[in-house]
Amino acid sequence: MTTSPTTTETAPPVETRWKCTCAFDGRAFKGWQSQVGGGTVQDAIEGALTQLLDRPVRIHGSSRTDAGVHARAMVFHFDGNWKPGPERLEAALRSWLPDSIRIGPIQRVGPDFHARFSAVGKRYCYYIYQGWADPFSVHYCWSVPRPLNLQAMEEAAEVLCGRHDFTSFAALGDLEMETAIRHVTKLSVRRSGRRVIITAEADGFLYKMVRTLVGAMVMAGKNKMTTERIRGILEERHRTGEITTAPPHGLFLEKVFYRPRPVGKGR
Repeated sequence: MTTSPTTTETAPPVETRWKCTCAFDGRAFKGWQSQVGGGTVQDAIEGALTQLLDRPVRIHGSSRTDAGVHARAMVFHFDGNWKPGPERLEAALRSWLPDSIRIGPIQRVGPDFHARFSAVGKRYCYYIYQGWADPFSVHYCWSVPRPLNLQAMEEAAEVLCGRHDFTSFAALGDLEMETAIRHVTKLSVRRSGRRVIITAEADGFLYKMVRTLVGAMVMAGKNKMTTERIRGILEERHRTGEITTAPPHGLFLEKVFYRPRPVGKGR
């Protein structure tokens, strides 16, 4: 009797999940999220990783930034086999990506980590220049010709800070949101010379919410909108054309917050 040879199936290798932080200059891209025709930050990074790993790679970002918005610390993750280690991966990506994107640090994490769904908060900064910014900073701030009333801006920030339904401050068509309730834990105004820096921290932000909050605060700073009216718009829970949405090029994603990783998790 002839015995058939035993076929042994080889299990596919277990891929490592990589958590990556990246900075980018938003002027060069059509935003973060991949789209038909390319031209986004996600498209550029996925193209580089596909070349390095010799297979299609999909990355998952912590946020969606609009065209023109910048980031100092966007977080994304992907799964892939890369044996040389995170430092070598950073170096390899530098050679494949344009100068407008810089990746690092990179670290191995556990399979339960998700750049978006594991995030517990974000910090954005918005930069305003009182007057006309010079050619070296004009693409990274909003030039407001006349001085702003910072006290009025701070009073507006007090109204907007806290846990609220921010429907009035979200762009129309944010189809992914299940609720418009967000907890803004910080909304501060700081002046440095002619610069005004608005810092916003929350457990999450709706589409174009930060830029609309900034727009309301600037209108208060121009004495064109009262604190009482801003409170009324917030309570109405209806998008209105009364508020100007701040231009994208003054906005920076500064930090994404995650809970501390338990000891022994990740690799």
